[in-house]
Amino acid sequence: MVVRLQNTIRDYAWGSRTAIPELIGVEPDGRPQAEVWMGAHESAPSLLPSGESLFALVSADAVGVLGEETAAAFDGRFPFLAKILAAEQPLSIQAHPSREQAVDGFARDEAAGIPRDAGDRNYKDAWPKPEILIALGPFDALVGFRPIASSVALLQTLGVLDELRELLLDGKLQEAFTSFMSTDRDAIRPLVAALGEACRAYEGAEFALETETLARLCDEFPDDPGVLAALLLNRVRLERFDAVYLPAGNVHAYLHGTGFEVMANSDNVLRGGLTRKHVDVPELVSVVDFEPLESPLLAGTAVAPGVTEYETGCEYFAVRRIDLAGTPVEVAAGGPRIVACVDGSATVGAGGTDEVVELSAGQSAFLRGPEGPCTLRGSGTAFVVSAR
Repeated sequence: MVVRLQNTIRDYAWGSRTAIPELIGVEPDGRPQAEVWMGAHESAPSLLPSGESLFALVSADAVGVLGEETAAAFDGRFPFLAKILAAEQPLSIQAHPSREQAVDGFARDEAAGIPRDAGDRNYKDAWPKPEILIALGPFDALVGFRPIASSVALLQTLGVLDELRELLLDGKLQEAFTSFMSTDRDAIRPLVAALGEACRAYEGAEFALETETLARLCDEFPDDPGVLAALLLNRVRLERFDAVYLPAGNVHAYLHGTGFEVMANSDNVLRGGLTRKHVDVPELVSVVDFEPLESPLLAGTAVAPGVTEYETGCEYFAVRRIDLAGTPVEVAAGGPRIVACVDGSATVGAGGTDEVVELSAGQSAFLRGPEGPCTLRGSGTAFVVSAR
């Protein structure tokens, strides 16, 4: 079985008004289009040609849809969620819980009687949300804590926030992050203003990318503690098909660009700043990994002609990029699969049958877990996301 999916476009305020329409070849309608969801998450599941949702299909026959091994491993839940993400404005500074933290947090929110769709609820489900983002063009982000010495050098160069610099010099990264993230909005304004002024005056080369970003954030979020947290995070610029992997506890914020994103099938987000949405700093700090990250970039590995694998070690998903140039490419991925075309066109066939689905950019197809290898033909680029 291979079928084309009808996917939901989420219109979050930070979304681009042009990137997704340009990708799929339609005229923009003036509204922000932030994410295209491909999968079986209960809040916005993909639809099958019959009109049935993928979530309903899995709920009715988990073993038949996912395969016996995947259904057993994930308690009958579809294991991953794929998205095309297009950010025009920065997303919130955030982190995601581990499996154990998610189970505990979800149970606490349930016991407290907080509605699952409430804006002030921290845990929407009992799953973790490790994720990978693969850039489809230039993509800017803040990812993981930068080495402390680098943050100290930046603060020293700018000549601001002496208290923050002293905490870092003492090795107190967690205390520094917690202290400044907990500062109220009135008190944060003069600190953000001073930082913005220093960044705009900076004329060097070493921290040009960081100061450009910080100056913009200071202008857009003048009373938000998250601006100060951005001083502590790695500023990365991805080029096409570069990737970052974000395991549990990784503090990050996507800033601008379009990418293909895959995560465990969860909507758990703990926010700390750069947003007007619900912020819970103590809960965020409880899940954060404060180990500095030297390099957050993840390189793909060519494993076969036309096939590049992004190895994360994540148990919830595997991601392969398929570059098509006329020659058929067989992909022996296992478990349920979503094939997403992001450039050109792709024909997707289920193993051993004449059944095929034609995909253009922005479209995706689904294959059940028990299906054999899938075969892709065409000219362009597609991603195959699988359970393993």
